[in-house]
Amino acid sequence: MPIPPEVTGEEIDPDVRQELMSLPKGLAEDVARNLVMVAQLIDEEPEKAYEYSRIALRLASRVAAVREAAGFAAYATQKYAEALAEFRAARRMTGSVELWPVMADCERGLGRPERALAMAGEAEVQKLDKAGQVEMRLVAAGARRDMGQLDAAIVTLQSPELASNANHPWTARLRYAYADALLAAEREREAREWFAKALEADKDGSTDASDRLAELDGVEFVDAFDDSEEADAEHGDAEGDDQDADEPREGDEG
Repeated sequence: MPIPPEVTGEEIDPDVRQELMSLPKGLAEDVARNLVMVAQLIDEEPEKAYEYSRIALRLASRVAAVREAAGFAAYATQKYAEALAEFRAARRMTGSVELWPVMADCERGLGRPERALAMAGEAEVQKLDKAGQVEMRLVAAGARRDMGQLDAAIVTLQSPELASNANHPWTARLRYAYADALLAAEREREAREWFAKALEADKDGSTDASDRLAELDGVEFVDAFDDSEEADAEHGDAEGDDQDADEPREGDEG
C-alpha cells in the first residue's frame, strides 16, 4: 500500500509512539506510518483504512495499539466479528475497559443485542469514565431498540447527562439519540424539542440534527439553480453563440 512521503509516522499519538518503542526502529516507523494512514482514512475511506490496518497488524500484532486500530478499522467496515476479536485482544494486553462500549456495539452488529445489554450491566461499566458510560448508555438504548423495546430505550437514555445544560463532546449525540427514539415512538413534539437541543450542542456537525428539524418542520431544500434552469441557460448561451457567429466581427470583410 502506498504511503505519501510526507507521512513520517511522527503524527501518531505519543502514547502509541511509546508502545511502538518496543519494536526495532525501522519496523516501528513502518508500523507508525501505516497507523497514520488508518487514522487519516477511516472516516472517508474506511475500506482503504482497513487495508492499512491489516499491514500494521501483520507487522506488529503484539502491540495493543495496533490491535485496537485494526479493531476500529474493521468496525468502520462493519466486519464486527473481526473487530470484536481485535478489541478483545487489545483489552487482554492492556487490561483497560475503555473499549467495553464498542465491544458491546459489535455484539449488536452481530445480531446479539441481548449480549450487548448484558455487558451494559457488568462491573466494567463502573470503571469507565463519564464519556465511556454515556457511550455505554447509547449502546444499551440501541440494543433495546434492536429488540423492539422502544419505551425501554427512551427510559435508558433519560439520565443526568441528558438533563444537564453543560456541553460535552458526547452531548449532541446523546440528545440526538433521545430525539430519534422519541420520534420513533411518535412523540413528535418532544422529538422536535430534543433535535433542537442536539443541534444547539452540535458545534462540529457530528449529527444531522438540522436536517431532521427541517424535515419535521416541513422545510424542503431545493437547489437555487435546478437542472431545468441550467439547461435553459445553456440553451440560451448556445443561441447567443450562434447569433454572434452570424454577426460580422470587427475587421471582417463585408
